[in-house]
Formats: sequence, C-alpha cells, structure tokens
Amino acid sequence: MFDLIIKNANLPDGRKGVDIAVTGGKIAAIEANIAGEASETIDATNRLVSTSFVDPHFHMDATLSLGLPRMNTSGTLLEGIALWGELRPMLTKEALVERALAYCDLAVSQGLLHIRTHVDTSDPRLVTAEAMLEVKERVAPYIDLQTVAFPQDGYYRAADGVKSLERALDMGVDIVGGIPHFERTMQDGAASVEALCRIAADRGLPVDMHCDETDDPMSRHIETLAAETVRFGLQGRVAGSHLTSMHSMDNYYVSKLIPLMAEAEINVIPNPLINIMLQGRHDTYPKRRGMTRVRELMAAGLNVSFGHDCVMDPWYSMGSGDMLEVGHMAIHVAQMSGVEDKKQIFDALTVNSAKTMGLQNYGLSVGCNADLVMLQAEDVLEALRLKPTRLAVIRRGKVIARTEPKISHLQLDGRPGMIDAGRNPTTRN
Repeated sequence: MFDLIIKNANLPDGRKGVDIAVTGGKIAAIEANIAGEASETIDATNRLVSTSFVDPHFHMDATLSLGLPRMNTSGTLLEGIALWGELRPMLTKEALVERALAYCDLAVSQGLLHIRTHVDTSDPRLVTAEAMLEVKERVAPYIDLQTVAFPQDGYYRAADGVKSLERALDMGVDIVGGIPHFERTMQDGAASVEALCRIAADRGLPVDMHCDETDDPMSRHIETLAAETVRFGLQGRVAGSHLTSMHSMDNYYVSKLIPLMAEAEINVIPNPLINIMLQGRHDTYPKRRGMTRVRELMAAGLNVSFGHDCVMDPWYSMGSGDMLEVGHMAIHVAQMSGVEDKKQIFDALTVNSAKTMGLQNYGLSVGCNADLVMLQAEDVLEALRLKPTRLAVIRRGKVIARTEPKISHLQLDGRPGMIDAGRNPTTRN
C-alpha cells in the first residue's frame, strides 16, 4: 500500500511511461507498471514529472514592493538600490511578512519549493532579517527557505554594516553574503571578500556573494573570491552570483579565471532576467546584454544554476515566480538552443540549483523526498519552450497545488476540435 502512485510519467532523463510510488514522503519505487494500491493515484498521461524547481537567488524582502515609494524611471541597478534605500526606513515586519507569504503562495503554484533569499542587513533595525526568519518558519511545511545575510549598501561602506551582518548571523540567518563591487574602492571590495570568507570559515557557514554585477571588465572580485575560498578551505560551499562583468572581460583573462573558479569549486548563479534588463544600460550600440559566460563555465565543469532574483520590486517590474521563464530566457541570451544545451538549462533550474543550495535528499530516485511537479508538457524541451501549466505540485508525497490543463476548443471546419497546449501540434491526434 503506497500513499501515492503517479502512473505513466515521462521523466527529465528521457524515460517514458513509468510509474512513481511514494511512501512516507519519500520515493519508494520508479519503474514501469508498479503493482499495488495507493491512497491516491494520478495518471500523468505521458506528461513530464520532474523534481520541484529550485531558485538559488532571490530577494524576498523586496518582492512585490513595486512602486514603493516610486517607480524606477531609469531602469538601472543604481536607481533600484537608491529606491530600496528610500523604502527601507518605512519597512515594517508585518508588511514584509505579508508580501513574502504572498510570493511563496505564487511560488508553490509554479512548482517552486526551494528558495534562497538574500536578506538586506544594511538597516541596523534588521527588521528584514526578523521578518524573513519568521517567513522561513511559517513556510517550512511546503518551501525550503534559506537566508543570506546581504549587506546591500556594502559591508564596509554602510554605517554599522559590519556589526549588522554579524548580528543577523547571530539571529539565525544561514549564509554569509557580500557585494564587493559596491564598496567604495576595489581595495575595500577585496578586503570585504577576505573578511566575509573568514567569518564563514569561523562559523562553519556557506558563502553567497553578489559579485561583479557590473559592465566593468576590471571588476574582478570573483578572482579574489576564488582565492579566498581555497585559502579558507571553503571549496564547494561558495557561490558567486551574477558575475556579469565576465561578459565584458577579454578572453585571455577569462582563460585564467575560469580554471581558478573550477579549482575553488565555485557555484555560479547567473540571473538571466535581471542581468539582461539591468546591464548594458550605458551602452549605445553595439550593446552588451550582461549575462555571464554560461556555456564556457558549464564546459569547464562548474556547477551553474539560475536564479529568478526579483519579482515586481525596485529593480525589476516583471516576474512570475516561474523558473521555466528564467530558463526560457537563458536559452536565448546564452544562445544555447541545441538539444543537449536545453537539457543543461533544465538541470540549472533543478539539480544544479539543489547542489548550490546543498539540499539533502533532492532528486528523482528511490529514497529521495517526493517533491515533484507534473507539467502539461511531454519532455524538458517542450517544458522550456512552452512554460506550461503545473498540473500538480507535490510536497513530500502530498499534492499541495493543482491547476486545470490548458485546453482550447476550436470551431473550424475540417480542423481538429481541440488543442492541448502541452502536446506537440505536429504529432497530436
């Protein structure tokens, strides 16, 4: 007797028409024609069933604050930071919690059940940290939420920035963050990387830094981050987020940099939607788009995962909580349109991001947590093309969200009467 059986599922690795059985919140079997009864049975009808989506880079304290206190008229990163600075003194714990919970509802509907959020520690009140830690506790039954102590205004640049970050960690924030390119000088940026990696080593914590989020090819803090990672023995526990300056660096320097990053086992987190929206704003033409060198980093064996970063906040007025939207954009910007390319992009939304976050028991094999999403698509290629409906979202073997499939009914002489949005139109019956 199983708690749940999903029948006739297509899997991301290409297997088709298999069954998935769940007991006690864990995957108990994955094979064809599983015998036995279950409390609930779902027929996937040869649709894709994947592990739930993972977002390793988000700003939940700012989400859904679009228009507060005003709009970002220039659309630039720096105006977004300035806007957030205007809003920050007005923030209340109650409003922060309410907006974050509303976003988490949206995330669940999209099959997004694992999120790492950066928490601004620049305000000594630390109302953001207090609020996000409450949200983490409240959503724990359905979302794995990690928090990063993020000194938005600079670890050294902000008044009380050093003390505030340490206090946030003392409160229980999980990860050490940083923003070296926003310090007053390159030297201060490098010093902040060293100091923050030392804190992480002393406390036994991971590191996740906003790093070189700029068009300036001379912003090279990722080199320092890689060196300090090795120095403090943090290999595999450090993430460099954004890394947009690599888009503008010359190839010779990058040919040295990427092996250094690989030696340090840096996790790389590009944010395609935000990177291409905010970077290159000062260019005329030719115009840079600003996303880091995804293909080259993957080819070198680095773990690359994609973040959504923002939804309706001072930096980005768009967003839907849909990680497939992130992957869809990555395909275009990275020009990774081949079949194997797209499979790598899908992995960057799931298994790679789970590795970045250090998630335990994540995966689609026996013994893993039954955190799954069934999509109205037949395979990962179609999922990335269509950004399809999430027909069922499953957390620890329990369905926590359902959506009706998108079906169009046509009235055209001599043509089919129905279109299932998740079936390839060239092969439908």
